[in-house]
Amino acid sequence: MDRSELRELLQGVAQGDVTVEAAVERVGIEPFEELGYAKPDLHRGIRTGTPEVIYGAGKSAEQIVGITRALLEGRQRYVLVTRVDVQKATDVITMLGADGACADVTTSYYADAHILLVGEMPEPNGNGFVVVACAGTSDLYCAEEAALTAEAMGSRVERLYDVGVAGIHRLLAHVELLQRASAVVAVAGMEGALASVVGGLCACPVIACPTSVGYGASLGGIAALLAMLNSCSSGISVVNIDNGFGAGYQAALIDHAHVTRT
Repeated sequence: MDRSELRELLQGVAQGDVTVEAAVERVGIEPFEELGYAKPDLHRGIRTGTPEVIYGAGKSAEQIVGITRALLEGRQRYVLVTRVDVQKATDVITMLGADGACADVTTSYYADAHILLVGEMPEPNGNGFVVVACAGTSDLYCAEEAALTAEAMGSRVERLYDVGVAGIHRLLAHVELLQRASAVVAVAGMEGALASVVGGLCACPVIACPTSVGYGASLGGIAALLAMLNSCSSGISVVNIDNGFGAGYQAALIDHAHVTRT
């Protein structure tokens, strides 16, 4: 159950369409389910307005299916699973298709982002839109994780890919779009300079996301991370290396500031 369903339920009680007993039964679900290997949070949507997300790395396909089933049975409308490789995604989709309770649920796998979506992507309901700006094609895996996460959290996303500082005119061609955004995610490896440039062009918050892309002295993204942390542009926050999910999630929260989620 999420906030919109809770609101509808309470309105039904107030209007006399739903009995108190029926409402108690609906909201009486435990706040989490004990699976032994996991405790799926069934009230995440009520508390925060955003659904529980599964981090797929390190979990077996069977565990992901079990957690997904528990969330869907707990009335979560869709489930986002991050860091899922192709083979694991295939196994999860096969198992869900054979599960009577989940067989009719749509599943989509986004190979670039290693993201599996169980259920339908929600309609955008934020204040405006989020821009995900990506320095190079090699950073797409992280940029797409950010973009899809923001979309799953209810934000409209505009993608600007291959707009790194090596050809800054490619970025400057989209200044108007950047200036209208609710938030911008700047994804870059190498020296990570994209975030500083974007920060100097926008009035909105910028979330800098360093990637592990680069040659030896990039140190697996540490060079980009330190450059972003030391940016001279104001209004920049920085997430961990390759943490597209965290960047997209934060951008969606900014896009939904003061919005009543439906």
